[in-house]
Amino acid sequence: MARGSGNNNGGRGGQGEVVSTDDSSSPFFLNNGDHPGLNLISYPLTGNNYHTWRRAMTMALTAKNKIGFVDGTIPKPTPNDLLFSIWCRYLHDRFNQGNGPRVFQIKKQLSSLTQGSLDINAYFTQLKILWDELKEFQPVPVCQCGGLRIWSEHQQKEYVMQFLMGLNESYTQIRAQVLMMDPFPSINHVFSLVIQE
Repeated sequence: MARGSGNNNGGRGGQGEVVSTDDSSSPFFLNNGDHPGLNLISYPLTGNNYHTWRRAMTMALTAKNKIGFVDGTIPKPTPNDLLFSIWCRYLHDRFNQGNGPRVFQIKKQLSSLTQGSLDINAYFTQLKILWDELKEFQPVPVCQCGGLRIWSEHQQKEYVMQFLMGLNESYTQIRAQVLMMDPFPSINHVFSLVIQE
């Protein structure tokens, strides 16, 4: 990758400094094992384990030579820097390719998730976590034509259907009531109705 205001000729030299993504000592180097689903540490951050988590995460990022992207010592190139478009495109191309398996995994989890022995709050929370993660991988349409509102309403309806399908049979009556509502309620409204049941 080229840096600076020199000519970009595929990272083969030119007036600007060359930053190679093939050099394993470069922070821009991505190993085959570096992908979006990689767990750098074995436990998630909770309010109680911040210091331990921070130390473990810092060690993991330092070992992978990526800490500079987090602590700001390797800043994102400015838009007028030759490295900017290459940097953005390279990271997007590299990490965008690994999303298919994770999207599949999330959708599979969603399709099999039911309330079972969970209380309503725990069931809804599990659904919400998966929906929010899936939303990160889905493109959102940008337009002035009203299509975004229609897409959002459709997404809400899908959430409601999925939530209702996974409820235990003891919620058959409230499920039937929700399905008859016009206009169709949002997922948050349905959740509040079910929690009151």
